[in-house]
Amino acid sequence: MELSDAHFMRLATALQSPGRPEEPVRVTIEQLSELLSCTPRNVKFILRRLEEKELISWKAGRGRGHTSLLTFLRSTEEIWEETFQELLAKGKMKEAIELIGAPEVSSLLRERLWTELNRQMGFHSEPEASSGQDVLRMMRNRHLERLDPAFVFTAFEAYIIGQVCNTLVSYEAASGSFLPGLAHTWEHSEDYTRWTFYLRKGVRFHHGRTLTAGDVKYTLERLFQVDSPSLWQYRDIEEVRTEGDYTICFCLSRPNLFFLHVAGSLYMSILPGDVSFSGIPVGTGPFRVANLNEDVLTLTAFDDYYAIRPLLDKVEIWFFPEKTGNDRQYELSGADSDDLMPWNQYNSSIDYPALGCRYIVFNLRREGVHHRKEIREALRIAYDRVALIRELGRSRYIPADSFLPWVSKERWVEERNLAEAAELLRRAGYADEPLRLAYPPKKEESQEAEWLQKRCRAVGLNLMLHPLDSRDHEHVLQEADLLLAEEVLEDDWEWGMMNFYKNEQNYLHLMLNCRDTDLLDRELENVFQLPPQKRAASLLQAEQLARDNFWMLHGCHLNKRAKLSQSLLGLHTGSFGFLDISKLWVKSGREKDVQG
Repeated sequence: MELSDAHFMRLATALQSPGRPEEPVRVTIEQLSELLSCTPRNVKFILRRLEEKELISWKAGRGRGHTSLLTFLRSTEEIWEETFQELLAKGKMKEAIELIGAPEVSSLLRERLWTELNRQMGFHSEPEASSGQDVLRMMRNRHLERLDPAFVFTAFEAYIIGQVCNTLVSYEAASGSFLPGLAHTWEHSEDYTRWTFYLRKGVRFHHGRTLTAGDVKYTLERLFQVDSPSLWQYRDIEEVRTEGDYTICFCLSRPNLFFLHVAGSLYMSILPGDVSFSGIPVGTGPFRVANLNEDVLTLTAFDDYYAIRPLLDKVEIWFFPEKTGNDRQYELSGADSDDLMPWNQYNSSIDYPALGCRYIVFNLRREGVHHRKEIREALRIAYDRVALIRELGRSRYIPADSFLPWVSKERWVEERNLAEAAELLRRAGYADEPLRLAYPPKKEESQEAEWLQKRCRAVGLNLMLHPLDSRDHEHVLQEADLLLAEEVLEDDWEWGMMNFYKNEQNYLHLMLNCRDTDLLDRELENVFQLPPQKRAASLLQAEQLARDNFWMLHGCHLNKRAKLSQSLLGLHTGSFGFLDISKLWVKSGREKDVQG
């Protein structure tokens, strides 16, 4: 907002009559001097500037101390809207959001500005560009975590890395098999101790250099250099040999039938060996990172992508963590987003049953009454999955008894009486000791935490709630007795479950004591040597170990729904319940601007 506009807003807010905005106001120069906190001489200069901009009409009174007539020719709402439009035109989304939240903005105007902001989200064609640009804008209600494949932890960041980088092979959920990625083919020795991958030729990184086997070797070596939490899956690798520019061989200390899952994991997103990692990944994927700061991530289509170039030209993702409580946003669904506002402009929708579930894990590294198994079982009864669906509903659609929805469907989950929980507390000698539940302060999680607190109160359990900051992980370990969280598995669910139980940075590992994690490790000790059917059984056995000891309480499987325009085509499910933006496109000639 220009300084003259700011002066106008200050005067209009103080003097303009809401019912008769253009009615002249009697004032003195001395009064205006006090309102604007400046000298009478400067007041006269400011008034001239406002008259030149046709914001006011000024009729000076005769003589010192006499009143003058000040008429406002514009309303404050007009100036707010005009300033807001200027900010949007300049791409200053953060400043526009801050303007919406200004205390001087009325509730009706704030609603109009939110509507206008949402029109700027979604899909747009920008014909002013020489070749036309198809742009997608999204909003996120939290900060972006680090975009480093070696340390990726959350679903959205993993999703973005998957659009920027590629792996040697990729998992196809529909067939349950692996497809060529950066490697066009591969082979293994008869005893599965040597795996050889043959790379595509002519694949380019975003900075222009061609991919070679040396980059694959560098990517693996970097995981060890930075002490990535993914190292559990690479410990069997004894040697990595490059055989020319396009062949790479992994020599293992023991057979590994799981190695394609390892080669296709997000941690093995191939990075160039000649670029020091600076927080922005340089990959070979369909999109490159054009801009990244605390406010916005901008992705642009990579014209030299080795596969099919994206049909979208640009994707902007704006971050407004301070607006967590606001549902107005345009998202491509996803497991960690709140619901979209049901705008009537949307005329189609797509469902995303998430692979995984919401759950509670106990912090057994912290002393407290939750170390008593009866207390944890009482919480199991209070955190009833059937009652959750019946009483809260929303995206919850199946009681979970596993991370895998098809396994949960085969099991009968019975609703238990709260009186059983009260009896378990009595037998455990519970004496009203407080238990602290940490949870993400998003809409559904907050409702679920408050619902659980109410049920705990009914059985005499003192449950205290602690909403988490998005970067509050250390505080969880020190202060919380249990955590409400959500796990969304990759399309490659076997690798996803392995990562959940073996990754030492996952909440389960961070919150269980060493004796319990050793039990899980022993359960999965030889899983890489097992054929698929026995491997799946071993994963389910580890899950049962955590479930039977009430280390973890499964909640509900979740179904997300994105509301979309029918002009949006190329809808393909990507990882973690998001649409694959590399395949999206907007039909021209109708609904060019999709309002989000």
